[in-house]
Parts: sequence; C-alpha cells; structure tokens
Amino acid sequence: MQPLKDKVAIVAGGTRGAGRGIAIELGAAGAIVYVTGRSTRTQRSDYDRPETIEETAELVTQAGGQGIAVQVDHLDPEQVRSLISRVEQEQGQLNILVNDIGAEHFAEFYKPIWEVDLERGLRLLSLAIETHLITSHFALPLLIQQPGGLVVELTDGTADYNQQHYRQALIYDIAKNSIIRMAWALAQELKPYHCTAVCLTPGWLRSEMMLDHFGVSEANWQDATAKEPHFIISETPCYVGRAVAHLASDPEVAHWNGHSLSSGQLAKVYGFTDLDGSQPDAWRYIQEVTEMGKPADATGYR
Repeated sequence: MQPLKDKVAIVAGGTRGAGRGIAIELGAAGAIVYVTGRSTRTQRSDYDRPETIEETAELVTQAGGQGIAVQVDHLDPEQVRSLISRVEQEQGQLNILVNDIGAEHFAEFYKPIWEVDLERGLRLLSLAIETHLITSHFALPLLIQQPGGLVVELTDGTADYNQQHYRQALIYDIAKNSIIRMAWALAQELKPYHCTAVCLTPGWLRSEMMLDHFGVSEANWQDATAKEPHFIISETPCYVGRAVAHLASDPEVAHWNGHSLSSGQLAKVYGFTDLDGSQPDAWRYIQEVTEMGKPADATGYR
C-alpha cells in the first residue's frame, strides 16, 4: 500500500540526516520526491561531508518512490525559483514541502555571544532561517493550488522544551525557536487554502554526523552508550521520516495546523515504529531526566 502514490514532495535539505530519512520514507509511501541540497557527487558544500543528494534520490527510488536529485542553494532565490518552475512543469503540482535546511556545524555551543565567531553565527542564521523563508516564498503558490497541502518545518526541540531550556548557544537558540514560530505563522497563512503547516523535531538523531561523533556505525550504535548512556533513546532518521509520511497521509492532518510536534509523540498517535521496532520518545525522556537534575541534552547533529 502506497498512500502517497502520485503525490509530489520537495525535501529541501535532503542530503543527509533527518532530511534523508524523510525523503526515504516519503518514497516508501509512494511519493515523487525532489531531493535538494548543495552536496553532489562532484561538489561538496561547506559541510564537507561525503553524503550527496544523488545518493538520497537513489534511496528514495529503492524504497518504492521516485527520487529526483536537484542541486539547489536555497539562499539563492533564482535557484529556488528555477526548482519550483521545474516541479510545476514536470509534475503540475506540489503536495508536500519539507524545509530541513540547517547549519548546526556553524554553532558554537557553551560560549556567550561576545565570544563566538560572528561571521559563523550570522551564516548559521542565514542557512537556518532565510533558506526556509525563500523556499516557502516560491514553493507555496504551487502548493496552495490544491487543498490538502502540507508544509513541515524541521527544527531541534519542541516548543515546550525550548521555552523552558536554553539551547546552549544564543544564535542556535534563536534559530531553532524561530522555526517553531515560522510554522505557526505559516499555518495562519495556509489555513484559508485548506493547507497545513507544522513544526517537527526528531529526537536524539543517529545521523551520519552523530554516528561519526561517537565513532560508531548504525550497526553498532549501542556501543556509544558506554560514553553517553542517554544515547540509548536515540533514533534513526527514518523515524522522523515515518512521522512526516503519516502526517502527509492523514486526511485529518489539519488538526495539527500550527502545532509543534515530535517524532516520538507522533509515533504514539499513528502507531509507527523506528526501524528496530522501538518507539523512542526522546524529548519526553530528556525532560524527565532534566527535571531529576541529571543533564541530558541532544543539542545539534541533526
């Protein structure tokens, strides 16, 4: 069963991490997925990572959908305009927009604002916020042409958690909380067109960068708990991907319009699991551990 067969999605920032997991799971549900980003097999972005948009597109197709890789710098309005024109010409519609562009590698945690590299910090803000605004500006006129469209804004942390906890760096804190408000504001603008916008956060993500950070692979990820016991509640990128696929398949998705959601929360609602059959709920866990006075923070490495 492919509930999203013939639906068209753009996953902006689908090269790695949550974006890749989301693209794959949308493909598994039958969607046509345009995977965008700057890292290709012939050119790396400033992340300087080996993952590419072509790899993600191939994984989408292997999962049962149709993956289409398009190199796009989402800070460049003309490149984004060209992307949307291509989608309109080739598909005639856009049903799902996922904004997952971020810049965690520019964050400097545990430093006050006067000690950070200002150029790095402003670059983080541009990549984490301006890209989302530019992409929505050009993509939403196509998305609202049909009722039922869905916009998913990816961030780090739920609204409740972020309201109570400083995210260990002023600029990072501003960026991630801005996305929560952005989704709420988009929800107001999309409601008259019977379309929905939500903000979504994964839990402690076992992204490629996080696995490298701990010196493990997905096959032996639990070895990292020797160094960081809280990592036991981490999740694969496909977990948040399944959250997006279930939202996009839900005829009552407007119920969530403007809400801040998490992968673990939605797993309980829709009944999906991670690849290993588990249902981690990282933000609830981190909240409970923090309230007991024990530090646990999944900051960064989406």
